[in-house]
Amino acid sequence: MAHILVIEDDEQFRQMLTSMLAADHHRVSQANDGEEGLRLVASVRPDLVITDILMPKMDGIDFVMALKRQGSSVPVIAMSGGRRTISAEFNLNSAELMGVAATLSKPFGREELRRAISQALG
Repeated sequence: MAHILVIEDDEQFRQMLTSMLAADHHRVSQANDGEEGLRLVASVRPDLVITDILMPKMDGIDFVMALKRQGSSVPVIAMSGGRRTISAEFNLNSAELMGVAATLSKPFGREELRRAISQALG
């Protein structure tokens, strides 16, 4: 199975997502924000990154842009639940424009996650 880096600032959601991925026999690394995620991409070399869009320090859009500037070809799945002033759809459309491999609107189920991973890893 794949080595997946999960970048999510909500610890409870990150742990739930990590458990779902581990149950499907993926190896999982975790980061709290985009800055930490960028450092981990370089050191753990994941097969796939799943990142939240709205995070402190470095958000998911900035993370994807930085990843592309580094010349990385690791596929990215962007996920968002939106906020009061910004919808999840807007966040995910922005991520699609940045070239992510797949998107997930929070909350999502295990089958949606599996489909996104399959799509991203092709």
